[in-house]
Amino acid sequence: MAEIYPFRALHYNPAVVSDLHKVVTQPYDKISAPMRAAYYESSPFNFVRLILRKDVSGGAENIYSQSAQELRNWIDQRVLISDSEPAIYPYTQEYTVPGQPSERKLRWGFVALCRLEDYSAGVVHRHEATLSGPKVDRMELLKATRSDLGQIFLLYSDSQSSVEALLHEHTQGKPWQQATDENSTIHTMWRVSDPRIVAQVAESMAPRKLLIADGHHRYETALAYSKLRHDEAPEDDRANYVMATFVPLESDGLTILPTHRLVHSLEGFSWDGFCSSVKQFFAVEELNLSGSAAQDAQLIRESLDRAGRKQPTIAAYGGSKRLILLSLRQDIDLSRILTEVPETLRRLDLVLLHELVLEKVMSIDRQAVREQKHLHYKRDIEGSLNEVNDGRAQMAFLMNPTPIQTVCENAFAGQVLPQKSTDFYPKLLSGLTVYWMDNPAGL
Repeated sequence: MAEIYPFRALHYNPAVVSDLHKVVTQPYDKISAPMRAAYYESSPFNFVRLILRKDVSGGAENIYSQSAQELRNWIDQRVLISDSEPAIYPYTQEYTVPGQPSERKLRWGFVALCRLEDYSAGVVHRHEATLSGPKVDRMELLKATRSDLGQIFLLYSDSQSSVEALLHEHTQGKPWQQATDENSTIHTMWRVSDPRIVAQVAESMAPRKLLIADGHHRYETALAYSKLRHDEAPEDDRANYVMATFVPLESDGLTILPTHRLVHSLEGFSWDGFCSSVKQFFAVEELNLSGSAAQDAQLIRESLDRAGRKQPTIAAYGGSKRLILLSLRQDIDLSRILTEVPETLRRLDLVLLHELVLEKVMSIDRQAVREQKHLHYKRDIEGSLNEVNDGRAQMAFLMNPTPIQTVCENAFAGQVLPQKSTDFYPKLLSGLTVYWMDNPAGL
């Protein structure tokens, strides 16, 4: 059973911070070095100083204890204040889809606490594999601050929009918080503290399965921390919850972007050799590029979409306008080649990329992928092409987005997709709400 709870969110005090867009940030794992520098410049109270802090002390303190002290200072100075009543927080994001400037969408959800559950309980489901490094980093920050500084992004099924209907009238008035981010996405939040409405939302959510869209590392970190706290202080229940945004998976505002793969540092790599070897599994179609990054990106998107409707398809770019489409050959018996891969995953283009192209054609094994020895990731096609053109990568694999139906079917069946199989857009802003476990008022 999914257990949903209201909480007294810690949030920016409008009497001190009048312009939210100067202090809120993208999630920590989406913040580049230039973005972090810009965030630091924008305000002394920018949230990046908590979630991705620079080491500025020059002393014995590490960045995690510095973040904890900064958090404590902001609370003492009333930069951050706590809600007086437990509430849940309806949250909308109005945005333009990257690469489709004419398409404007609205994604609806709400922020609340979720009781942590092991995956084995069948309540919360993952869809991607995780890496150990990010979990170590987030664990140190969580132990130091005893706060959820970012939200887990959870999906649930609600084809009748019953939860949204319960909260609809409470999202028609003046917003509680609103900010526009650097991608021109408008983030709007309201607060609902009426115990009757909160109870109805919790009751409606109870029988639903929850799917992690974003935040696998943070969810698993929170789960590990709750077990650590249980061993240290069994009576402390506050670590048994995680702050999350809940979004219906049937929403028209749900957008998944592809995450492209770039290969680098392979000894003896040959484009011609690759093109020859890959034909054992794929039909190869050459495409003519213009040399204009924007035009070529659009051509690639359209070509992938067209071919992907018929067969699993990947685009491979080798620089110097060399682009090919790889469509799975119809005579290939995947049940014989991919004997260890579940049937529901065998025709997923990302699985075929990892299992057939990277491992069998390019000899990049799973351990190397996990350690990102020869592989890194990029969201946009133009940037991927430029990395190859500039010599920072030897080739790029450009992907179609993973359909939400595929994500859900496999996750609920217990099947885990390759890391970075999805990129849900837009991201949830950091800094709108904080779950502070040491709040004197409690949850």
